[in-house]
Amino acid sequence: MLATTLLTLLSAGASIAAPINLNRRTFTVLDPAATAEAQVRDDTATRAFSAVPITTSNGLCLSVDPNSGDFRENLTPVATVECNGSANQTWDVITAGVHNNVPGTALIVSALTQACLNFDPRRAAGNQVLLFSCGGRADGGGSVTNSQQFIFNGGAGPLPLVPLSGNNATCLTANAQTELVDDTACDGFDSASGAELFTINGTPGAAPATTAATTTDAATSTTAATTSAESTTAASTVAAVAPPPTTSTTLDAAAVAESQVRDNTATRAASAVALKTSDGQCLSIDPNAGDFRENLIPVDIAACDGSAGQQFDIITAGVHNNVPGTALFVSSLTQGCLNFDPRRAAGDQVILFSCGGRADGGGSVTNSQLFTFTSDAAPFPLAPTNQANTCLFDNNGVLDQQTCTVTSPSATQLFTIG
Repeated sequence: MLATTLLTLLSAGASIAAPINLNRRTFTVLDPAATAEAQVRDDTATRAFSAVPITTSNGLCLSVDPNSGDFRENLTPVATVECNGSANQTWDVITAGVHNNVPGTALIVSALTQACLNFDPRRAAGNQVLLFSCGGRADGGGSVTNSQQFIFNGGAGPLPLVPLSGNNATCLTANAQTELVDDTACDGFDSASGAELFTINGTPGAAPATTAATTTDAATSTTAATTSAESTTAASTVAAVAPPPTTSTTLDAAAVAESQVRDNTATRAASAVALKTSDGQCLSIDPNAGDFRENLIPVDIAACDGSAGQQFDIITAGVHNNVPGTALFVSSLTQGCLNFDPRRAAGDQVILFSCGGRADGGGSVTNSQLFTFTSDAAPFPLAPTNQANTCLFDNNGVLDQQTCTVTSPSATQLFTIG
């Protein structure tokens, strides 16, 4: 069995950071600092249940292996296995807190890792249910996302796990073939049956565990989009991101190659051109100013020097843009897309991120990267389509955002192609 498993892994070329079937025994080496930042216990939360097992209709327990996801304990699959009383099989049910502000819903949180059960319909079939940092941002900086909120009536069940992001047409289910928690089409909370039912096996309000890190300040509540997601239409999403580091980053060549892929099928209004502010300076990027995948890169405003870091492609149609009248602004050097994320801290909302909005390069289309664009012949605003009345501008040497009238922007909100 083990030999067969190893051969399967080798033939598939599986990445240890990808969420895969636990039966394949993938083991990820965790980054303790990144994990501590990403997975933070909310000690302010209201818990209907704490550190209790959740069982399937046939008596198996939901179980997690912290080393089966990525280096931050994100993207962790949830297995259905024989109950053994381990910490891996304990869960908190949170009805209110930093990451849940919707009455009648609950977060299902691993008491071991502090990550939230997450349903992402834009991931590949069979790999849409996993654990992810509560709030929906990989670095732990997220607030609220409906991909982690499940309809909850306060009881122990049997009950279905119906994610709000599934529009009352999706139930989680115990997949007997993969031995993982999966998703299936259903007619909402009251229609679930069989493998779609789960039972919370514990005393309501049981004492919470005290070993995890403490949440500090609550972020502003927003209904964030599904994380790490794929779609074939412009989803109301923004990339899950972390603050840019203050020092040069050592890049992971394999991860960069996976995340930053040039779309050779795209329609380009311009290629390898400078984008200039109204006073003649150039947008400029440093590939080592973001993370190890060349994501999360801030965009500076600097004197034009003709370097590769100041060259951009303007894509009006392609793999990551299917919306007429819009454009992607893509670094010709890194292939990362200009991205506006209003959930990030002020002054740090404009960055380069993998086109499509998924850190690993698997995303399709996200409106956080689509900017209104009709012609390259005249000065134009950089107006992201995921937030109305917003334009980018030069904020003391850094590309930032401010309120504007998109149809009549001010001079400082206009850009030209050099």
